[in-house]
Amino acid sequence: MPELPEVETVRRGLENLIVGSRITQVRLPYPKVITGDSQAFITGVLQAQFTAIDRRGKYLLLRLSNGHTIVSHLRMEGQYSVEPVSATPHKHTEIIFELADERVLFYNDTRRFGRMALATTGHETRAVPSLGKLGPEPTETALTIADMIAKFARSKKPVKSFLLDQNQIAGIGNIYADEVLWQSRIHPETPANALTAAQLATLRTNIISEMARAIAHHGTTVHSFSNVFGEVGQFQNELQAYGRADQPCLRCGTMLVKIKVGQRGTTFCPVCQIKQAAKSKE
Repeated sequence: MPELPEVETVRRGLENLIVGSRITQVRLPYPKVITGDSQAFITGVLQAQFTAIDRRGKYLLLRLSNGHTIVSHLRMEGQYSVEPVSATPHKHTEIIFELADERVLFYNDTRRFGRMALATTGHETRAVPSLGKLGPEPTETALTIADMIAKFARSKKPVKSFLLDQNQIAGIGNIYADEVLWQSRIHPETPANALTAAQLATLRTNIISEMARAIAHHGTTVHSFSNVFGEVGQFQNELQAYGRADQPCLRCGTMLVKIKVGQRGTTFCPVCQIKQAAKSKE
């Protein structure tokens, strides 16, 4: 599933390619991609220009000149591509935006899990309530240590599962959770409320820096991710834990182990990342 760095990479590509372009026609080979009334969606975007492409967590927010916003979630394998108007739709193209400048914007999704909804700009949570529940962005200004200390203290969840909860911190998925826990020497099954303030400070630093590094490398391609130019990410070459089960830890040389945490495959070092016990009740 594309995580924040991959979605941010797509956002930047779309911003470069379609801002200023006007939608002249919409075709829906797979109407279920639209959440809500598909005809109202089409009517609500026709003849509008793309004015900006924003992002919140893993959601793309395609701003339109008529006061509407397309809220798009790529889910497992959603991809956008911008092609000449003469281009043949792909096998799994779900929606086609024809543009006034003789180009088309395709949304392609082999798994067909991705969804779009049309919202009034500034009131996106009315159409997509989950947007209003997202935790802070993993940035220096938005993700504060005080907020992390308060949130982690209230949860007994394994820290890996806690990091995957988008209502706690927005944008972290399976790949980057494994990475930042390895970097922070935290066992993925350690209860969130067992972490000390010092550990949380280290974790915060690693979350912020890892997301920034992954964005700089245009995201991670493990299975099928590509940006709007059809290019794969490069951060898979930088991974230190995810996908490296049965390979030596880059820190101590011990073979990394893969387990399931909350039904998600999780890779860690059994020597560098020691599980901590839950805090006892006082």
